[in-house]
Amino acid sequence: MMRRALHIRGHTLLELTIAVALGLIVTAGAVSLYRSQRLALVRADDAAQMHEAGMTALTLIALQLQMAGFAPADSPSAAQSFASGALFGCSSARPVGADDRLTCEALASHSDGIAIRYVADNVSTWPSAAAQPTDCLGQGLVRTLADAPGALVVNRFYAKASGSTGEPELYCEGSGSQGSSQPLVEGVERLRFRYWPAGAQAALDASALAPAQWRSVVAVDICVLVRGTRDTAPSRYVDCDGVSSAGIDKRARAAFWRRVAIRNNSGGET
Repeated sequence: MMRRALHIRGHTLLELTIAVALGLIVTAGAVSLYRSQRLALVRADDAAQMHEAGMTALTLIALQLQMAGFAPADSPSAAQSFASGALFGCSSARPVGADDRLTCEALASHSDGIAIRYVADNVSTWPSAAAQPTDCLGQGLVRTLADAPGALVVNRFYAKASGSTGEPELYCEGSGSQGSSQPLVEGVERLRFRYWPAGAQAALDASALAPAQWRSVVAVDICVLVRGTRDTAPSRYVDCDGVSSAGIDKRARAAFWRRVAIRNNSGGET
């Protein structure tokens, strides 16, 4: 028995090398599978966040656009408040200045901007703690029309990079605190608006509209371009102009569209 045990041999160097190689292959495969699954999960989560941001931004702006030109029926002087129309837009710029004398200020983000006018009351907006109608930021409004139950509001929307984080965001500036804007939705890189004047065959950019045409806008096309978190490789997307583009900064992007009818604009029937 002792002599027979001495003839038992261990594994050869070749067998050991093959075993180690197979082990490395299995380990590498498992690591690769884990990394690919993790990347797919990150991209899916990023896509979901972009979709949520895009739809939230579209909903916020669309709800305001549906209010454009609204005034209570028992407010005879309200029509005078919209002498220049319920809307004012800027191409690659944001509306600035007094509510009744708006001009455009260029934006580095090349986002379009829009100002939406209507008479706000405690039915069309959430009332503040002081029972005042509110603007897009929930700020209380002082009644400005003697015969109206509400207050004239001008809400201005645009997108720009945050001064603190550098991330793009949807901003709104309301009449409750003119000159003070606040971010509403993170990730919104650009807004694009096109306007449909009554009888028009195609939608127009804000820069193509004459001052008198703002009173005849009957619909607005909205596009929201949303940027995701940093990815591992450039990805392609279709921008707000319908052009297929590639994000050279390795950020995923997605555009979301909606058309909104403007039912209360003073010149919509002319």
